[in-house]
Amino acid sequence: MTLRENVRSTSKDPRPVNLDIGTINLPVTAYASITHRVTGVLMFFASFLMLWALDMSLASEASFNHVASILGSPFPRFVAWGIASVLTYHALAGVKHLIMDAGVGETMQGGVIGARIVFALAALGAGAWGALIW
Repeated sequence: MTLRENVRSTSKDPRPVNLDIGTINLPVTAYASITHRVTGVLMFFASFLMLWALDMSLASEASFNHVASILGSPFPRFVAWGIASVLTYHALAGVKHLIMDAGVGETMQGGVIGARIVFALAALGAGAWGALIW
């Protein structure tokens, strides 16, 4: 059997293929991993906004007052809360990964417990940021 015939015979898998993402049940560890990646991307884009605000606030007293007045309205406060919450989740999930890299909680049960702890602490952190910002 040639390589081409072998590839053809193995690619015709009779198993059903479910492409409806809404019906796939993922474990909590998968949601934690996906959320960690998404928050990393969000932090990358948020860093440009934060650097702009830092640059503006350090330019002069007038520009500092301008940034402070912008952050006084509700939508920019919501954005600041979102950035702080994303940073909190990403940091907590990163610490969880470092702990797992050290050999603690590498089992499926340990991963589930760690993911639930990260979600709970991130929710508490988001609430704390909300109380601080508003």
